Amino acid sequence: QVQVVESGGGLVRPGGSLRLSCAASGFNFSSYFMSWYRQAPGKERELVAVITSYGGTTNYADSVKGRFTISRDNAKNTVYLQMNSLKPEDTAVYYCKARFGLSSYWGQGTRVTVSS
Repeated sequence: QVQVVESGGGLVRPGGSLRLSCAASGFNFSSYFMSWYRQAPGKERELVAVITSYGGTTNYADSVKGRFTISRDNAKNTVYLQMNSLKPEDTAVYYCKARFGLSSYWGQGTRVTVSS
């Protein structure tokens, strides 16, 4: 049974930090590209960051470059998103996605609210 479970969201003040985790099971995690997406209220879901299967390459949305870092631990079947210098516009539900070819799996999301 495939499971993709995000955690680590919450309420944080502007300028603060959070680390999101995404734990996966039921598929060959190390073969999958892993991504973080987010969806703010009233907006479309957007790609935040992606990491290749063995972590050799990462890419980020321009809006988060220099503030967010994606990483993965294939031994733990987990991908992380370290978010620093958070801004109110980072408020969204953050989703984890696993992709290999035409196969993809999504998590249920974790909510991040940046507010004073």
